[in-house]
Formats: sequence, structure tokens, C-alpha cells
Amino acid sequence: MVDVPPPTLRLRIDREALAHNWRELDRLSGSARAGAAVKADCYGLGVENCVPTLVEAGCRDFFVAHWSEVAALLPFVPAERIAVLHGPLSNDEATYARQTGVRPVIDSVRQAKLWTEGGGGACHLMVDTGINRLGIGVSEVSEPAVQALKVEVLMSHLACADEDSSMNARQLADFQAMRPTIQHKALSLANSAGIALGSDYHFDLTRPGLSLYGGVPREELSGLIRQVAYPKAAIIQTRNLKAGEGVGYNATFTAPADMRIGVMSLGYADGILRAWGGASFRHGDAALPILGKVSMDMIVIDLGNAPDLGEGDWVELPYHLPDAAQQTSVSQYELLTVLGQRFDRSP
Repeated sequence: MVDVPPPTLRLRIDREALAHNWRELDRLSGSARAGAAVKADCYGLGVENCVPTLVEAGCRDFFVAHWSEVAALLPFVPAERIAVLHGPLSNDEATYARQTGVRPVIDSVRQAKLWTEGGGGACHLMVDTGINRLGIGVSEVSEPAVQALKVEVLMSHLACADEDSSMNARQLADFQAMRPTIQHKALSLANSAGIALGSDYHFDLTRPGLSLYGGVPREELSGLIRQVAYPKAAIIQTRNLKAGEGVGYNATFTAPADMRIGVMSLGYADGILRAWGGASFRHGDAALPILGKVSMDMIVIDLGNAPDLGEGDWVELPYHLPDAAQQTSVSQYELLTVLGQRFDRSP
């Protein structure tokens, strides 16, 4: 078999920074232990890259959204330490949970009935305190199927933890009020931003996600969370433009003078959206502005500040998430999860 040539896109994952971020979030969680949201392939960075690092750092509790995400974690994590946030929608999913030992998060009375009628077993329970997504409501707590659950972790989810909103205190109060109504072993409320709200929100287990991977949802975390993802691309062609020539679709950039440009093999199909227009790649200290529109598979940059760069050389897109979000008006969550599969994510 002929070997496939290496990709011209790289996504360097700083595992040391990832471990540091978990340890910081665990420290900030006080007497609570920090888990890890590893859904969406660890927010796009790769289970095989991130989960072993988190385990080595000391993480014990892992959360995914879909049942299809479980198998990738099983080589690294005991099944009973994995929770599926969307819960069992069918008997097949409930059976899978029991056979593997993975913990379903029960989100509704219907799921509670499906789980208990199929034989029950250890589970987690999501209660809704105002976000109005998944979770049983206050009026449903007394349902026999809910009361019959063997709840390990009783949890809820904050809607506005990244803001100084009065809703945070209301959700905390509602969660506290529901606490005595359901037997449980542990309590969990805070996500990454919720950890920064303080000890009242920590309970027994926190569930950071975004900040593990470099996101900073609240100012209190600034300076504590390190960048984890570093996208790079190779220059696949250089060209010389004459003054007055245009670049890319709709010729939205016109060369003001003779200039040298580079074409790189990435674009919005790789998650580098057109919102990046006007930003700059970097080579060392040199800024290399993006010229014209981002295409599906190509971006053109100005090489004026790096005259020695040529075809096959690599440049980096600044991806410190808070700065990148401000530059593009794309959320930090989206900046991570939209990164495409053509990046080489290998160590």
C-alpha cells in the first residue's frame, strides 16, 4: 500500500497546557472535584489526544452528549466514570448503558420510566432550574419513576454563568431547594464559568469543558487558563501581484502596490470561517494579513513582512480563544468545535 502524503494542515495540541488547565480548574473547585466535558471529540481536539492527558492529570469523571461518543473513551476510562448527558431515548440505549456500565443522565420522566422499567441501575439525574433545555421540572420530582431512580449525581446546568446575571443566584437557590427532594450521592452544578462564580456553586463535582481547551468565559479565569490549540498551515504557492490586481472571490482586495502573496491550503471547510477576513497569520513576530475573502480550501496572505517564506513553509493562525473571539465575533466554543478533520492532530 502506498503511504498517504502528510497533510498540509496541522493542529498542535499542547497537552501540558491541557493538564495545567484541568489542575487549575480542579484547584478552583475547592473541596469539589473537577470532571471533564469531553463531548464532540473533546471540543474538536481529539479524544485520543486529550482524554489520556486528563486521566494522567487526575480527572475521574467524564461527560459526553451522545451514546455514539462512548466507545472512543472506553480504552482510557472505566465505563462507570462516563456519563451520557442526553440520556436513554430507547430500550437499546438503556440496554447498552447497563451492559457497559456507562451512566445515563436521566433528563425526563419518560426517560426515568424507560430506565426503571428496563431494570434500573445506577444513573445520574438532570433537574431543570431555568435553562429550559434538558432536565425534569420541579413539578415532576414526585413522579414515582423519578423517585425510584438510583441517583449517583444530581445535577443542573447554569444558563448565564459567563455573565453577572441575577439568574445565577436564582438557579442556585432552585437547585438547593430541589436537593432534599431526591436521594443522591453527589451534587453538580458548575461548568467552566460556574467554577469562577465561587464556592457556593461547586458542591461535590464540577463539569468544566471550554476552559479545559483554552477558553476563558469569565475574567476571573484570565491568566490562569493556557492556550491548547495551535492551527498551522503550509504555503502551497507564492505569487507576485502588480498594483491594481485583485485577490479572490469578488476581488474584494486590490493590491495598492506590487506585492508578494502566499496561498495556503485551508479555508472555511476547515473551520476557518470568513469571519477571519482582516485578521493575520503569523510567522515568528511577523504579521501576515489575510487578503480578500476566505475560500473553501484556500486563504491568501500578504508575505511582505516575511520575504524569506516560500512554498512548503508553515505559518500559524493566532488562536488564543478570547482574542480570536474578539477578532472574529465567533464564540470561543465555535472556534474550537468547527475545526475540520483535515488537520493533522497527531502528537
